[in-house]
Amino acid sequence: MADYFALLDEPRRPWIDPEVLKVKFHALTAKFHPDRVHLATESEKQAANERYAELNAAYQCLREPKERLRHLLELERGEKVEDVQKISTHTMDLMMEISARCRETDAFLAEKASVASPLLKVQLFEKGMALADALRLIVEELNRRQEALIVQMSNLNMAWETAPQVGSSNRLHVLPCSRLEHIYRDLGYLNRWTQQLQERLVQLSL
Repeated sequence: MADYFALLDEPRRPWIDPEVLKVKFHALTAKFHPDRVHLATESEKQAANERYAELNAAYQCLREPKERLRHLLELERGEKVEDVQKISTHTMDLMMEISARCRETDAFLAEKASVASPLLKVQLFEKGMALADALRLIVEELNRRQEALIVQMSNLNMAWETAPQVGSSNRLHVLPCSRLEHIYRDLGYLNRWTQQLQERLVQLSL
């Protein structure tokens, strides 16, 4: 398994400043960019392209919090993260609320598509505005939860910075991987739900 942290000369840790990572990526890839090697030999071009592709794959992974956590967990444990869906009661309650709002919005959109009367369209417009406001409030809550998870990730950096070196027999025992996996799964839920709500907000605005 490729170590994307090592490829980008980054220490393994849950949280990375995205702007710092972006600057480092551009610095590392500058000499390998296709525009910079167009006068090189074919073998040199191929090597540069392969190196650029590796660095780009590493950057695309580490710049996304959820993918970075998955990669970090797999590196530390030496195995893929299970896709078993574990969800807390608090998160389940939020999921039920989001599901209900999505069903309500979908029913409204179906009704709106079938209405031809100008008067009914005006009435539906007001209902649509109220639905959109409700969805935005949930999106704001999801954003707050994502921000809280980012703070937790940042706080966990210390555990990785003080852990035994990579390859040490007791490294995995001192790392809070279980806590990190919970954050990884919560991020997955929040990202997916936010996307679902944003899609419906777009439909409501049409």
